[in-house]
Amino acid sequence: MCELIVLKKQLLEHENKSSALNIRKFFKNSQEDIFLGVSTALLRQIAKQFITLSLTNLLELMSSDVHDERSIAYIILCLKFKKADEKEQLNLFNFYIEHRHTIRDWDGVDGVAPYVVGPYLLNREKTLLYTLVHSKNIWDRRIAIISTWWFIRHNEIDHTLKLAEILLLDQEDLIHKATGWMLREVGKRNILALKQFLELHHARFSRTTLRYAIEKFPPEERRYYLNLR
Repeated sequence: MCELIVLKKQLLEHENKSSALNIRKFFKNSQEDIFLGVSTALLRQIAKQFITLSLTNLLELMSSDVHDERSIAYIILCLKFKKADEKEQLNLFNFYIEHRHTIRDWDGVDGVAPYVVGPYLLNREKTLLYTLVHSKNIWDRRIAIISTWWFIRHNEIDHTLKLAEILLLDQEDLIHKATGWMLREVGKRNILALKQFLELHHARFSRTTLRYAIEKFPPEERRYYLNLR
């Protein structure tokens, strides 16, 4: 039996309608999707059995109306990338970028960009991110900033701050949240750099971005920065 058919069958066997209703609430851009309600833990377990799935089959999953099928595709893609050599990593990186039009919600970014785009670009030219950050497509812009999570883990914060500055006036709430989240991650590595960024750009912050960025600050400091706006 075809690997893809077996995978889809396994997902259906773990359908949980109650869980599906709860999961749907977190995906406002995917309300027309079919949700099976398979837990993330189970998706990861199943994904490990299908790491050899072809990119053609992976693309079919990424293009599916079944949210769980897209989710497991992202997990498999990351597993493939982690085990791949440099040549295959380039192939997987290009595959994701070339087919990013299949992304329908934030998980198509957050589940892949930090683990494929970020690692691949860590020691390479970052031009792509500065192209994506100016895109009209919300998911392109989110890829740009979320990919830098991997850079931050390696104590490289400059690109996060530069991209965040570009996104401060973005109109989308999901970009506000992503930008604030990455700034908070910067603060975990270099609190002084985050505070300097806040002092310099506070007037341009959305309330959401600011709240996310200063979430871990002591109460008095949070009040100080909230009152700067």
